[in-house]
Amino acid sequence: MSNTATTPGYTAIQDGRVLRITITNPRRKNAIDYDTMWGLGDTVLAAAANPDVRVIVLTGAGGDFCTGADLAASPGEAERGITPEMTMACANRMIKAVVEAPIPVIARVRGAAAGVGVAFALAADLTYASEEAYLLLAFINIGLMPDGGAAALVAAAAGRPLAAEMALLGDRLPVAKAVEHGLITGVYTPEELDAKVEAAAAKIADGPRRALELTKRALNLATLTALDGVLAAEADGQAELLRHPDFAEGAAAMLQKRKPVFTA
Repeated sequence: MSNTATTPGYTAIQDGRVLRITITNPRRKNAIDYDTMWGLGDTVLAAAANPDVRVIVLTGAGGDFCTGADLAASPGEAERGITPEMTMACANRMIKAVVEAPIPVIARVRGAAAGVGVAFALAADLTYASEEAYLLLAFINIGLMPDGGAAALVAAAAGRPLAAEMALLGDRLPVAKAVEHGLITGVYTPEELDAKVEAAAAKIADGPRRALELTKRALNLATLTALDGVLAAEADGQAELLRHPDFAEGAAAMLQKRKPVFTA
């Protein structure tokens, strides 16, 4: 059975026991706005409650996975009354839906995974990437801090030193280094990536759902006990920073492709 749901920002296609979720904003390197984040959370939560779904595959259309929040959409969201607190709650809900889903989630990463896109990729249970992909916690470059649980997700997999380097310097992390530090599951050529993702999804789809659920729960208890606290700390800090003049300058500089001049 194949079911397709298309909404602005992403598509969700159920093919047998596999649900494939694809972010569809390639013109903006698959940046996501508030409505897309909310919809992604809804879709993952619905899949978690659907006994006919055994595995979720997350990916992005075109050459990138997801470059995080769409800054170009922020003014319109503010006009609609969407506050920084609402934005952070929405992002956290999306990430927790992936982490807490009782079924495995696979991330297929090509090109850029940046901002909350890093958290979205690393929240998955299996993260496979192509050789040209990279991870980028660019928040510091625009006067912000990591969010979506990225601080916990990176540190849990790779340790505090790499998490600090990514968060404080805001530089790209090639996937070759990411896999070396245990941050992602594997790196493949573009031709091999789809085959690897499909093989993993097919194997899980034929697996025992309850055993998969309890295994995932145990792995999360072993590695992500700090996630809720980090999500709360990030939400509080990011809501403050989203109102700070440095973020306004950083966002403007990013959109104008110039170096920001921070005042504080």
